[in-house]
Amino acid sequence: MSNSSEQDAAIRSAAFRWLDDQVQKHGDILPRGVLAEGFNFHNNQIRLLGPQGIFKPAILNIPLSITTIPNGPYDDGYLTNTLIKYRYRGVDPQHRDNRGLREAMLNQVPLVYFYQVVKGKYLCIWPVFIVNDDPGGLTFTVQVDEAGMSSYPQMEKPSYSGIGEYENNSRRSYITANVRQRVHQSAFRERVLRAYREQCAMCKLRHSELLDAAHIIPDGEPDGDPIVPNGLSLCKLHHAAFDRGFLGIRPDYVVEVRQDILHENDGPMLLHGLKEMHEKRIFLPRNASQRPSESLLERRYSRFLDAN
Repeated sequence: MSNSSEQDAAIRSAAFRWLDDQVQKHGDILPRGVLAEGFNFHNNQIRLLGPQGIFKPAILNIPLSITTIPNGPYDDGYLTNTLIKYRYRGVDPQHRDNRGLREAMLNQVPLVYFYQVVKGKYLCIWPVFIVNDDPGGLTFTVQVDEAGMSSYPQMEKPSYSGIGEYENNSRRSYITANVRQRVHQSAFRERVLRAYREQCAMCKLRHSELLDAAHIIPDGEPDGDPIVPNGLSLCKLHHAAFDRGFLGIRPDYVVEVRQDILHENDGPMLLHGLKEMHEKRIFLPRNASQRPSESLLERRYSRFLDAN
Protein backbone atom coordinates (compact mmCIF):
# COMPACT_ATOMS: atom_id res chain seq x y z
CA MET A 1 0.00 0.00 0.00
CA SER A 2 1.40 3.42 -0.94
CA ASN A 3 1.87 6.19 1.57
CA SER A 4 -1.04 8.03 -0.02
CA SER A 5 -3.27 4.96 0.33
CA GLU A 6 -2.17 4.42 3.91
CA GLN A 7 -2.97 8.04 4.76
CA ASP A 8 -6.35 7.76 3.04
CA ALA A 9 -7.21 4.64 5.03
CA ALA A 10 -6.04 6.23 8.28
CA ILE A 11 -8.15 9.35 7.72
CA ARG A 12 -11.26 7.32 6.85
CA SER A 13 -10.80 5.12 9.90
CA ALA A 14 -10.41 8.23 12.07
CA ALA A 15 -13.52 9.75 10.48
CA PHE A 16 -15.55 6.63 11.22
CA ARG A 17 -14.37 6.55 14.84
CA TRP A 18 -15.13 10.26 15.20
CA LEU A 19 -18.63 9.75 13.78
CA ASP A 20 -19.22 6.93 16.23
CA ASP A 21 -18.23 9.24 19.09
CA GLN A 22 -20.59 11.96 17.83
CA VAL A 23 -23.48 9.53 17.55
CA GLN A 24 -22.81 8.37 21.11
CA LYS A 25 -23.01 12.00 22.25
CA HIS A 26 -25.81 13.37 20.09
CA GLY A 27 -27.78 10.37 18.82
CA ASP A 28 -28.27 9.11 15.27
CA ILE A 29 -29.14 12.54 13.86
CA LEU A 30 -26.25 14.99 13.73
CA PRO A 31 -26.41 18.76 13.07
CA ARG A 32 -24.74 20.15 9.99
CA GLY A 33 -22.51 22.42 12.04
CA VAL A 34 -20.84 19.48 13.76
CA LEU A 35 -20.27 17.65 10.47
CA ALA A 36 -19.06 20.73 8.61
CA GLU A 37 -16.52 21.51 11.35
CA GLY A 38 -15.27 17.92 11.54
CA PHE A 39 -12.17 16.89 13.50
CA ASN A 40 -8.43 17.43 13.62
CA PHE A 41 -6.15 14.81 12.12
CA HIS A 42 -2.41 15.46 12.50
CA ASN A 43 -2.98 19.25 12.37
CA ASN A 44 -5.35 18.96 9.40
CA GLN A 45 -9.01 19.85 9.88
CA ILE A 46 -11.09 17.07 8.29
CA ARG A 47 -14.57 18.27 7.44
CA LEU A 48 -17.13 15.61 6.57
CA LEU A 49 -19.44 17.54 4.28
CA GLY A 50 -19.44 20.69 2.23
CA PRO A 51 -21.71 22.71 -0.04
CA GLN A 52 -21.77 19.97 -2.72
CA GLY A 53 -23.29 16.53 -2.38
CA ILE A 54 -20.03 14.77 -3.23
CA PHE A 55 -17.42 16.00 -0.77
CA LYS A 56 -13.65 15.47 -0.75
CA PRO A 57 -11.37 17.15 1.81
CA ALA A 58 -8.31 18.64 0.17
CA ILE A 59 -6.01 16.16 1.89
CA LEU A 60 -7.73 13.17 0.21
CA ASN A 61 -7.68 12.02 -3.40
CA ILE A 62 -11.05 10.23 -3.27
CA PRO A 63 -14.32 11.68 -1.87
CA LEU A 64 -15.07 11.05 1.79
CA SER A 65 -18.85 11.53 1.79
CA ILE A 66 -22.00 11.79 -0.30
CA THR A 67 -25.17 13.59 0.78
CA THR A 68 -28.81 13.24 -0.17
CA ILE A 69 -31.20 16.15 0.32
CA PRO A 70 -34.76 14.96 -0.41
CA ASN A 71 -36.48 17.15 -3.01
CA GLY A 72 -33.14 18.80 -3.68
CA PRO A 73 -31.53 19.61 -7.03
CA TYR A 74 -30.59 15.97 -7.64
CA ASP A 75 -33.02 13.08 -7.80
CA ASP A 76 -31.21 11.00 -5.18
CA GLY A 77 -33.13 8.27 -3.43
CA TYR A 78 -33.82 4.60 -3.32
CA LEU A 79 -33.80 2.68 -6.58
CA THR A 80 -35.15 -0.47 -4.94
CA ASN A 81 -35.56 -1.70 -1.39
CA THR A 82 -31.95 -2.86 -1.38
CA LEU A 83 -30.11 -0.27 -3.46
CA ILE A 84 -29.51 3.47 -3.21
CA LYS A 85 -29.14 5.44 -6.41
CA TYR A 86 -26.98 8.52 -6.32
CA ARG A 87 -27.01 11.07 -9.11
CA TYR A 88 -23.88 12.27 -10.84
CA ARG A 89 -22.63 15.77 -10.17
CA GLY A 90 -24.04 17.52 -13.24
CA VAL A 91 -24.27 15.72 -16.57
CA ASP A 92 -20.58 15.22 -17.37
CA PRO A 93 -19.46 11.68 -16.42
CA GLN A 94 -15.88 13.02 -16.39
CA HIS A 95 -16.54 15.74 -13.82
CA ARG A 96 -13.88 15.40 -11.12
CA ASP A 97 -16.48 14.50 -8.47
CA ASN A 98 -17.92 11.74 -10.66
CA ARG A 99 -14.44 10.49 -11.41
CA GLY A 100 -13.77 10.44 -7.68
CA LEU A 101 -16.77 8.21 -6.96
CA ARG A 102 -15.81 5.99 -9.88
CA GLU A 103 -12.36 5.57 -8.35
CA ALA A 104 -13.97 4.79 -5.00
CA MET A 105 -15.96 2.05 -6.75
CA LEU A 106 -12.96 0.55 -8.54
CA ASN A 107 -10.88 0.47 -5.36
CA GLN A 108 -13.83 -0.31 -3.06
CA VAL A 109 -13.01 2.60 -0.80
CA PRO A 110 -15.63 3.19 1.93
CA LEU A 111 -17.55 6.47 2.13
CA VAL A 112 -19.95 8.15 4.55
CA TYR A 113 -23.56 8.68 3.43
CA PHE A 114 -25.49 11.63 4.88
CA TYR A 115 -29.27 11.81 4.49
CA GLN A 116 -30.88 15.13 5.43
CA VAL A 117 -33.96 14.22 7.47
CA VAL A 118 -34.89 17.85 8.17
CA LYS A 119 -33.07 21.03 7.23
CA GLY A 120 -29.68 21.10 8.91
CA LYS A 121 -29.91 17.60 10.44
CA TYR A 122 -28.50 14.41 8.95
CA LEU A 123 -28.73 10.70 9.49
CA CYS A 124 -25.16 9.38 9.19
CA ILE A 125 -24.54 5.96 7.63
CA TRP A 126 -21.10 4.41 7.17
CA PRO A 127 -19.30 2.74 5.56
CA VAL A 128 -21.10 2.69 2.22
CA PHE A 129 -19.70 1.49 -1.09
CA ILE A 130 -20.25 2.43 -4.71
CA VAL A 131 -21.15 -0.87 -6.38
CA ASN A 132 -22.24 0.21 -9.87
CA ASP A 133 -21.77 3.06 -12.33
CA ASP A 134 -24.40 3.91 -14.96
CA PRO A 135 -23.10 6.72 -17.21
CA GLY A 136 -26.22 6.50 -19.40
CA GLY A 137 -28.47 7.08 -16.41
CA LEU A 138 -26.00 9.48 -14.77
CA THR A 139 -26.19 7.50 -11.53
CA PHE A 140 -24.08 5.45 -9.17
CA THR A 141 -25.48 2.61 -7.11
CA VAL A 142 -24.64 2.56 -3.41
CA GLN A 143 -24.89 -0.15 -0.78
CA VAL A 144 -24.27 -0.11 2.96
CA ASP A 145 -21.90 -2.41 4.76
CA GLU A 146 -22.44 -3.95 8.18
CA ALA A 147 -19.84 -1.97 10.10
CA GLY A 148 -21.76 1.24 9.46
CA MET A 149 -24.75 0.28 11.58
CA SER A 150 -23.02 1.38 14.79
CA SER A 151 -19.25 1.72 14.57
CA TYR A 152 -16.31 1.09 12.33
CA PRO A 153 -14.01 -1.73 13.47
CA GLN A 154 -10.80 -0.62 15.14
CA MET A 155 -7.78 -1.37 12.97
CA GLU A 156 -4.19 -1.60 14.24
CA LYS A 157 -3.02 -0.98 10.69
CA PRO A 158 -5.38 0.78 8.25
CA SER A 159 -6.74 -1.77 5.81
CA TYR A 160 -9.84 -2.30 3.69
CA SER A 161 -9.14 -6.02 3.27
CA GLY A 162 -12.35 -8.04 3.24
CA ILE A 163 -14.66 -5.03 3.42
CA GLY A 164 -15.55 -4.37 -0.20
CA GLU A 165 -15.78 -7.74 -1.93
CA TYR A 166 -18.58 -8.14 -4.47
CA GLU A 167 -19.57 -11.51 -3.06
CA ASN A 168 -20.99 -9.59 -0.09
CA ASN A 169 -23.80 -8.14 -2.23
CA SER A 170 -26.50 -10.30 -0.65
CA ARG A 171 -25.52 -9.23 2.88
CA ARG A 172 -25.20 -5.60 1.82
CA SER A 173 -28.62 -5.69 0.15
CA TYR A 174 -30.18 -6.85 3.42
CA ILE A 175 -28.36 -4.18 5.43
CA THR A 176 -29.27 -1.45 2.93
CA ALA A 177 -32.95 -2.45 3.15
CA ASN A 178 -32.78 -2.05 6.94
CA VAL A 179 -31.10 1.33 6.58
CA ARG A 180 -33.86 2.42 4.21
CA GLN A 181 -36.41 1.75 6.95
CA ARG A 182 -34.20 3.54 9.46
CA VAL A 183 -34.03 6.61 7.22
CA HIS A 184 -37.84 6.78 6.98
CA GLN A 185 -38.29 6.34 10.73
CA SER A 186 -35.67 8.97 11.58
CA ALA A 187 -37.11 11.46 9.11
CA PHE A 188 -40.60 10.90 10.51
CA ARG A 189 -39.42 11.43 14.09
CA GLU A 190 -37.49 14.60 13.33
CA ARG A 191 -40.33 16.15 11.34
CA VAL A 192 -42.96 15.33 13.95
CA LEU A 193 -40.88 16.58 16.87
CA ARG A 194 -40.03 19.77 15.00
CA ALA A 195 -43.73 20.37 14.24
CA TYR A 196 -44.54 20.03 17.97
CA ARG A 197 -41.59 22.24 18.93
CA GLU A 198 -39.76 19.39 20.66
CA GLN A 199 -42.36 18.69 23.32
CA CYS A 200 -44.94 16.07 24.23
CA ALA A 201 -48.41 16.84 22.86
CA MET A 202 -49.97 15.75 26.18
CA CYS A 203 -47.69 16.78 29.04
CA LYS A 204 -45.38 19.23 27.19
CA LEU A 205 -42.22 17.47 28.36
CA ARG A 206 -39.35 19.10 26.43
CA HIS A 207 -36.54 16.56 26.74
CA SER A 208 -36.17 15.27 23.18
CA GLU A 209 -34.32 12.16 24.38
CA LEU A 210 -37.60 11.07 26.00
CA LEU A 211 -39.84 11.92 23.04
CA ASP A 212 -41.13 9.64 20.28
CA ALA A 213 -43.03 10.18 17.06
CA ALA A 214 -46.15 8.08 17.53
CA HIS A 215 -48.19 6.93 14.55
CA ILE A 216 -51.93 7.55 14.69
CA ILE A 217 -52.56 4.81 12.14
CA PRO A 218 -49.80 2.26 12.73
CA ASP A 219 -46.93 1.90 10.32
CA GLY A 220 -47.58 -0.83 7.77
CA GLU A 221 -51.35 -0.35 7.69
CA PRO A 222 -53.20 1.45 4.89
CA ASP A 223 -52.84 5.21 5.53
CA GLY A 224 -50.11 4.49 8.08
CA ASP A 225 -47.74 6.76 6.18
CA PRO A 226 -44.77 8.39 7.97
CA ILE A 227 -46.11 11.92 7.50
CA VAL A 228 -46.61 14.59 10.13
CA PRO A 229 -50.48 14.60 10.03
CA ASN A 230 -50.30 10.89 10.94
CA GLY A 231 -47.97 11.60 13.84
CA LEU A 232 -47.98 12.80 17.42
CA SER A 233 -45.03 13.93 19.49
CA LEU A 234 -45.40 11.96 22.72
CA CYS A 235 -43.14 11.22 25.66
CA LYS A 236 -42.40 7.56 26.16
CA LEU A 237 -45.04 7.17 28.87
CA HIS A 238 -47.84 8.69 26.82
CA HIS A 239 -46.71 6.93 23.65
CA ALA A 240 -46.98 3.58 25.43
CA ALA A 241 -50.33 4.53 26.96
CA PHE A 242 -51.66 5.61 23.54
CA ASP A 243 -50.44 2.46 21.78
CA ARG A 244 -51.82 0.15 24.46
CA GLY A 245 -55.22 1.80 24.68
CA PHE A 246 -54.90 3.31 28.15
CA LEU A 247 -56.09 6.53 26.56
CA GLY A 248 -57.43 7.79 23.26
CA ILE A 249 -57.55 11.11 21.45
CA ARG A 250 -60.84 12.31 20.03
CA PRO A 251 -61.05 14.03 16.63
CA ASP A 252 -61.52 17.33 18.50
CA TYR A 253 -58.01 16.80 19.96
CA VAL A 254 -59.23 16.02 23.47
CA VAL A 255 -57.71 13.17 25.49
CA GLU A 256 -59.97 10.50 26.93
CA VAL A 257 -58.58 8.12 29.56
CA ARG A 258 -60.03 4.62 29.85
CA GLN A 259 -62.68 4.38 32.59
CA ASP A 260 -61.04 1.58 34.55
CA ILE A 261 -57.82 3.61 34.68
CA LEU A 262 -59.73 6.62 35.99
CA HIS A 263 -61.11 4.51 38.85
CA GLU A 264 -57.80 2.87 39.70
CA ASN A 265 -55.59 4.00 42.56
CA ASP A 266 -51.91 3.32 42.01
CA GLY A 267 -49.86 6.22 43.27
CA PRO A 268 -48.80 9.62 41.94
CA MET A 269 -47.50 8.43 38.55
CA LEU A 270 -50.91 7.12 37.54
CA LEU A 271 -52.62 10.20 38.93
CA HIS A 272 -50.38 12.86 37.38
CA GLY A 273 -49.09 10.93 34.40
CA LEU A 274 -52.36 9.56 33.07
CA LYS A 275 -55.53 10.42 34.98
CA GLU A 276 -54.88 14.18 34.89
CA MET A 277 -54.71 14.03 31.08
CA HIS A 278 -58.42 13.15 30.93
CA GLU A 279 -60.48 15.76 29.07
CA LYS A 280 -57.43 17.89 28.32
CA ARG A 281 -56.81 19.18 24.80
CA ILE A 282 -53.49 18.17 23.29
CA PHE A 283 -50.84 20.69 22.32
CA LEU A 284 -50.89 21.24 18.53
CA PRO A 285 -48.40 22.39 15.88
CA ARG A 286 -48.70 26.04 14.86
CA ASN A 287 -48.91 25.07 11.20
CA ALA A 288 -52.46 23.83 10.56
CA SER A 289 -51.27 21.52 7.77
CA GLN A 290 -49.11 19.65 10.29
CA ARG A 291 -51.84 19.04 12.84
CA PRO A 292 -53.16 15.51 13.36
CA SER A 293 -55.60 14.45 10.67
CA GLU A 294 -59.10 14.50 12.16
CA SER A 295 -60.17 11.58 9.99
CA LEU A 296 -57.21 9.49 11.11
CA LEU A 297 -57.83 10.40 14.75
CA GLU A 298 -61.48 9.41 14.35
CA ARG A 299 -60.47 5.99 13.05
CA ARG A 300 -57.99 5.49 15.88
CA TYR A 301 -60.49 6.74 18.48
CA SER A 302 -63.09 4.26 17.19
CA ARG A 303 -60.62 1.46 17.87
CA PHE A 304 -60.10 2.82 21.37
CA LEU A 305 -63.87 2.75 22.02
CA ASP A 306 -64.29 -0.72 20.53
CA ALA A 307 -61.61 -2.10 22.83
CA ASN A 308 -63.25 -0.73 25.97
